[in-house]
Amino acid sequence: MRSKDRISYFYDGDVGSVYFGPNHPMKPHRLCMTHHLVLSYELHNKMEIYRPHKAYPVELAQFHSADYVEFLHRITPDTQHLFSHELAKYNLGEDCPVFENLFEFCQIYAGGTIDAARRLNNQVCDIAINWAGGLHHAKKCEASGFCYINDLVLGILELLKHHPRVLYIDIDVHHGDGVEEAFYFTDRDQDRVMTVSFHKYGDMFFPGTGDVKEIGEREGKFYAINVPLKDGIDDTSFNRLFKTIISKVVETYLPGAIVLQCGADSLAGDRLGCFNLSIDGHAECVRFVKKFNLPLLVTGGGGYTKENVARCWTVETGVLLDTELPNEIPDNEYIKYFAPECALRIPSGHIENLNSKSYLSTIKMQVLENLRSIQHAPSVQMQEVPPDFYIPDFDEDEQNPDERIDQHTQDKQIQRDDEYYEGDNDNDHMDVG
Repeated sequence: MRSKDRISYFYDGDVGSVYFGPNHPMKPHRLCMTHHLVLSYELHNKMEIYRPHKAYPVELAQFHSADYVEFLHRITPDTQHLFSHELAKYNLGEDCPVFENLFEFCQIYAGGTIDAARRLNNQVCDIAINWAGGLHHAKKCEASGFCYINDLVLGILELLKHHPRVLYIDIDVHHGDGVEEAFYFTDRDQDRVMTVSFHKYGDMFFPGTGDVKEIGEREGKFYAINVPLKDGIDDTSFNRLFKTIISKVVETYLPGAIVLQCGADSLAGDRLGCFNLSIDGHAECVRFVKKFNLPLLVTGGGGYTKENVARCWTVETGVLLDTELPNEIPDNEYIKYFAPECALRIPSGHIENLNSKSYLSTIKMQVLENLRSIQHAPSVQMQEVPPDFYIPDFDEDEQNPDERIDQHTQDKQIQRDDEYYEGDNDNDHMDVG
């Protein structure tokens, strides 16, 4: 057991000023809310805070096609009308709109995950957190599901420079299809990445993939694990299944590092979700993975009831720091969003649980049977580690991103009243006045 985990936490205030547009459920403002909640609980005093570098196009092209990266770099809201063919080709539009500072947004959240992986590789931290990351739907040549650049794949590729095997775990309500697809055949990496996704499946739920039968192909066969769930799963059922499967995965696969995507849309009451998980139930997954004492990269992901996203990722930051947080939220810049109760934890939901014991047992047995098909502790011949494109130089004056927000960002309205619009399709319409 390590005496005390060294935690690196990545944040850039500029991500919170990005606006996907009216009525779009993705609100990066939730990242500002999370950060200020972390600060209000004084968790920043227990970890190293870094502003990530903005990932270079050549770094993004380690996974994505160069033409797709170049197009994201070039396109703007003012010029998009000139590129209707390319917009269709790269799946940009309603779900994945072109907005101001789109490419910079991608550079920041991807840079955070890449930097997190590099700090783990260089053994200067044990756990690295980038709540802005976790955009797991993006594909090699196209955007998907509010995701443009797949920072998770880039982080995994970085970790593979130093670790024989990397385990990816995803607890977002949506299937982690972009990460799975990147390593589904694993021709170049053989058995070096295993993906495990717990998600809602069926009823045409996005993205429509993630059946238990999807297990990988060719050299990647049995290295993709999918745990398809139905509406209304609760803390007890989810945690029991999660712990059983992840324990067996770690025992069988023996990963050198773990990437954990903590999408908060699996929480009860999420605008786009359909599970009954409480924040404590969600955080229990983080607590369990932490106990393996392996290098751990933790990201955000989905989450569309933004005050609950902030609550969740703050609690999970506390879990990673072994710090129990009082339920009364301290005063902070965004306290009105948590009114009237100003409580940190939310209870589980009341959607009918359609996951019968027999269904969950069948899924568990299928997954464990597939795990028995892989050779125990696959052997990987380690090759010479390629150099990093960019090694971040962390100066002391780089350590508090809130003190270094540039004037351009200060001029942007961070507390966006236009995100709180009336309508049945948005539960952000509470009275915050």
